Amino acid sequence: MAKLIGGLGTSHIPAIGGAIHKGLQQDPYWKPFFDGFPPIRDWLGEKKPDVVVMFYNDHGLNFFLDKMPTFAVGAAPEYNNADEGWGIPTLPPFKGELDLSWHIINTLVEKEFDIVTCQEMLVDHACTLPLKLFWPEGDCPVTVVPVCINTVQFPLPKPGRVYALGKAVGEAIKSWDSSKTVAVIASGGLSHQLDGERAGFINKEFDLQFLDSLESNPEWITQFSVHELVEKTGTQGVELLMWVAMRGALAAAGGSKVRRVTGNYHIPISNTATAVLALETA
Repeated sequence: MAKLIGGLGTSHIPAIGGAIHKGLQQDPYWKPFFDGFPPIRDWLGEKKPDVVVMFYNDHGLNFFLDKMPTFAVGAAPEYNNADEGWGIPTLPPFKGELDLSWHIINTLVEKEFDIVTCQEMLVDHACTLPLKLFWPEGDCPVTVVPVCINTVQFPLPKPGRVYALGKAVGEAIKSWDSSKTVAVIASGGLSHQLDGERAGFINKEFDLQFLDSLESNPEWITQFSVHELVEKTGTQGVELLMWVAMRGALAAAGGSKVRRVTGNYHIPISNTATAVLALETA
């Protein structure tokens, strides 16, 4: 059976791609953010996952306000970058992991998750930036299964439902008939709001409490409703649901215990609280 080795989380601000393209990693504005990645790259170099399952949110590329699935899973042989132009100008296609995609899809449907299956799928910065941040040199060495979660148009799935989705994905990975190793990635957040009267809102105290809970008490976040999350993290801060799904997957793989490999929290980048985290299954 496949082995789920751990989970990673990172913010996916489009401007990060521009900073990578311009070589600004050591610029004083960007350095505190990029300094969080070398320890994770060392860990990835040791563990060498073959596949990643990417929990992310689409920004109007595949789905828009007229058609917005709650959950969608990619089942394509490859995924082409079609970002909106703020990030890295060109990236080669990312190779899919079809067998795992269909195993996850079948598992989710069996567990009564009503999902959209995408045999063609474009990906934007939410999916491509984490891959470039974790594997900055050369072509991406892992295959990808994208799992898109709606954080754009209400009604949004509540944290408990997303945690359950993550657990179901983790169970699918565990039961996948393969010798490959798998990592799960959460792309998005943390607290930020880009519009309205609270534009620029950041809640450091809540962010840090949430990050701590991912290690010690992963179901802590499920006490909050979606509207409470918006109040505490901002309109776009609900992207932390991706981190909830990632942690749910790890819970299915190794129970409640995980080991924190490394983490970093920095504010602000583009009026956003940024974080990076690596958790290893027990």
